[in-house]
Amino acid sequence: MGTRIKSIVLLLYFAAFTIPYATFCFIVFPFLSAPRRYWVAAGWCRVTLNVLRTLNGIRYRIEGMENLPDGPAVLLVKHQSAWETLALPGLMPKPLCFVFKKELVYVPFFGWALGMLKMIKIDRKQGGAAFASVLKQGQARLADGSWVIMFPEGTRIPVGRRGKYKSGGTRFAVGAQAPIVPIAHNAGHLWPRNSWLKYPGMVTLSIGKPIPTAGRNIDEVNREVEAWIETEMRRIDPAAYTAPYSPDDATLYVRGSKADSRAVD
Repeated sequence: MGTRIKSIVLLLYFAAFTIPYATFCFIVFPFLSAPRRYWVAAGWCRVTLNVLRTLNGIRYRIEGMENLPDGPAVLLVKHQSAWETLALPGLMPKPLCFVFKKELVYVPFFGWALGMLKMIKIDRKQGGAAFASVLKQGQARLADGSWVIMFPEGTRIPVGRRGKYKSGGTRFAVGAQAPIVPIAHNAGHLWPRNSWLKYPGMVTLSIGKPIPTAGRNIDEVNREVEAWIETEMRRIDPAAYTAPYSPDDATLYVRGSKADSRAVD
């Protein structure tokens, strides 16, 4: 089968498997503890990773697994596609706690199941108090043994580009006094943003050493996170970049610009 046919079959898989799996979660979740709920939900991610490998030829390798700490951590991850969103819960050894707008819990099936997990919900209507709520929820999740995960660029960024690294994730980590684990990957080549096509190949997922945050300046830590991720992106995907990383590089992703188009090999 060609790439288009396999991509269509994957869409059919999502339709045929996600709804029954979410329904199963609705039935069993009331009888399970929060950690068990998470691992049942993460089972969907692990199955989907196997489907992607078998059907679409999307494989992966992980570098730096030994850098993951035993204790609390905040994962700040490069955002290129939907692959990292579904892959990381299936690959990480501890429950991941995503930060999302509370409106997502109203999305049929996916959102309903998400709402039954211990995640961090943002209420935009709270204005300035929203961050305090995120910090309180996040500290509770870290105390429960979960890792908080955020995408500092906010939105999915085309291959070979970088977005503005927002300070929210770093601000949370400094407030919670938890180390940051930076993560880079090149999944955007195989699962492009804004495209239903999936291409075969190898995703390299690179995990950096924890970056300490206790007592440090938020902007300083944020610059360190950005520098590590963007420098690492050029190491694992050198063909996608024309120059070494520079914080003053003018090729920042800007919504609505030419960089907003799909960029794949």
